[in-house]
Amino acid sequence: MKLILILINLAIMSTPITLFDFTKNSSIKEWLIVNDGVMGGFSKGKISLTDEGHARFNGHVSLENNGGFTSVRYYAPSVAVDPKQSAILRVKGDGNEYQFRISHKNQVEYSYVATFKTSGDWETIIIPLSSMAPTYRGQKMDLPNFNFKKIEEVQFLIGNGKEQDFELLIDCIEVSDS
Repeated sequence: MKLILILINLAIMSTPITLFDFTKNSSIKEWLIVNDGVMGGFSKGKISLTDEGHARFNGHVSLENNGGFTSVRYYAPSVAVDPKQSAILRVKGDGNEYQFRISHKNQVEYSYVATFKTSGDWETIIIPLSSMAPTYRGQKMDLPNFNFKKIEEVQFLIGNGKEQDFELLIDCIEVSDS
């Protein structure tokens, strides 16, 4: 009996938690673009759905007028997580470097950030939640890495210190005991 309960618990623990899974029928109206216009810049990002049912985050990063970033964020319903878990991103980028950001509370001033480089092919990016460092306006904060029991916001950001066009396709975002 104990062995059965242990196996059931292991199966439950290893089941991924889906934060968002894009399909042809997904509503993206809750995904918000935040451009550097909040700081005076001229970067432009947008989000749309492809015919295949993936999110397309694309646009242009401008360095004019102290610009340099654009992002897309989603205020998720509170999702219970364990800091020992990992974020699993299924993405197809353009060879650029992007940031994946999470917050334990909606509209908190800082995020927990991990940077990943894309290859131009579909790939699975695995980011341990506990490796994500707190950042505010590009500066690391003197706080511990992510150690909370919930996620309420996810975000993708591009801001590589150069003017560039970009495109990131997103299939799904999960959390798992990878």
